[in-house]
Amino acid sequence: MKNLLVPIDRLGDFDEIVDVRTPLEFAEDHIPGAINAPVLSNEERVIVGTMYKQVSPFQATRVGAAMVARNIARHLDTIFADKPRNWRPLIYCWRGGKRSGAMTTWFNMIGWQARQLEGGYKSYRRDVIERLGALPGRFRYVVLIGHTGSGKTRLLQALRGAGAQILDLEGLASHRGSLLGALPGHPQPSQKAFDSSLVEALSGFDPAMPVFAEAEGRRIGSITIPDALLESLHGASCVEVEARREDRIAFLLQDYAHLFDDPAFFKTQLSRLVALHSRERVAHWHRLIDENARAELFAELIDLHYDPAYRRSSKALYKELPHAAHVLFRPNDADGPEQAKALLAHLAGTTLALG
Repeated sequence: MKNLLVPIDRLGDFDEIVDVRTPLEFAEDHIPGAINAPVLSNEERVIVGTMYKQVSPFQATRVGAAMVARNIARHLDTIFADKPRNWRPLIYCWRGGKRSGAMTTWFNMIGWQARQLEGGYKSYRRDVIERLGALPGRFRYVVLIGHTGSGKTRLLQALRGAGAQILDLEGLASHRGSLLGALPGHPQPSQKAFDSSLVEALSGFDPAMPVFAEAEGRRIGSITIPDALLESLHGASCVEVEARREDRIAFLLQDYAHLFDDPAFFKTQLSRLVALHSRERVAHWHRLIDENARAELFAELIDLHYDPAYRRSSKALYKELPHAAHVLFRPNDADGPEQAKALLAHLAGTTLALG
């Protein structure tokens, strides 16, 4: 039988990528664009693994083979029922072993030109880590820096609409980056899934054009920014985004309104600031939540927490901040796209020129 194994650099040679790992493994991370057709369910994998340790490898393999056969048969009648004769899938599991080998063998017996990813998901993960070290240094970045509530994310998205390349790290991480930045109904991805999405985003950029991104700390919620990217951002050209205080308060009243839907959670998050602001001040903020004094609370958070934190962190981390271009942004106005175009036109005449 000819060799059915292919290396990681041939992902683009196939019509479809099929991940045969369990749904839990797939949910943690997978090759972008892959479909999940598990040959063992979450529960079945536990059963086989327990049997392997407690009974015997032979019995576990025999029982597992029957499960795999039934699941492949089900997938043939459903997911793969309409695949044409010339369909060419690439199949992978955890290490490129028995699970992907079984499906690859059956598919080739049927007549499809199926191949198995050499090394499985582990080889893909190694490739992601290597690329996270190399890709960030290929691009020139322009970092949007500004106080909380200045609308940096809205400006970033407006820049995308104006034709600029953007790296939306908070979007990839499903988190706004601050203590109160969790997005309701949007759990954060695993670190591995974030890494995969980040490599996919970086791979799509044109090195001849700058990449706009927001200033971030090392962590966005539970996600850690890779060192190579963080180093590139910290040395990047800067645009300091400014907004009037009343506009910032109005912005927070819109974007953080959901926090008042769960007062207990809101209070718990603010309680984590006791070491910085004292129990008395945090208790006062709790009372403002109870009184639904939204504007007063956000004004105090801006003046007493967010702005001092910005002054401490940004000046130390971003080397080019003293030479930043400045833009007065109106985050609540409907003319965001026009403001973004004006910024690009301004930058085109500076040392941050886009060509």
